[in-house]
Amino acid sequence: MLIVKKKPFIIGTVMAFTFLVVLVLMFLPLLGGRNAFEASDRLFNSIAKASSDHFELLRREAADHRGSSFDAAMTFRSESLAAEVRAMLAKAGVKAEGKGVRVEAVGDLYEVARAVIDDSEAMFHNRGLEIAQKYGSPERQTLLAWWNILKEMQRVFESKGRFQAATFLHDLTVKGVEVAYNFYGVEPENASTSAATLVGTLVFYVLYTLWWGYAILYMFNGLGMEMKAGAKKEV
Repeated sequence: MLIVKKKPFIIGTVMAFTFLVVLVLMFLPLLGGRNAFEASDRLFNSIAKASSDHFELLRREAADHRGSSFDAAMTFRSESLAAEVRAMLAKAGVKAEGKGVRVEAVGDLYEVARAVIDDSEAMFHNRGLEIAQKYGSPERQTLLAWWNILKEMQRVFESKGRFQAATFLHDLTVKGVEVAYNFYGVEPENASTSAATLVGTLVFYVLYTLWWGYAILYMFNGLGMEMKAGAKKEV
């Protein structure tokens, strides 16, 4: 290796070495049993969760569908899921019959929405044990069953031209069930209360990226390679 400029090459080598040392440290569980990536991911998830509570809005939207009856013939991927669906709908006050993977449900859309919102909100606030005891099955499994129910009901409503109700079911799925499922176990944290940590994390990421870039720049400069603007060609 031909080193043309010793000083910049040494600077670049030291910067690259310290960059790698910090990178190794970032993979170690030094932050409360978590590594830096897990800790930062949890921080951003906590902040995102704090701004994802839409349950009061969903309850107001659900009230608009009070007395909205429905008759839905649904098909699920397995007999066990269909049996679970029938039991859950019955608990919500909906008549649910059928055999195998088929479920014939007749009831009030508001009653289904209220049950979904109650269960999703409990999960959102990390009260999973409450859901497990209510249905006698793992809490995440219950939320997944609600997700399948809403998807099937949305399909049925769209096929019948009930697009307003179908849109509400979509909102209930995305803002209720999916939010509760994805953020289950995460403690919400307001961005204003952790502003210093948030800003510090973002600044560190920017400086850390520049750190590696300058390390490469100095090493290449030490090897006699420099970035120069290309000559402009006259046409």
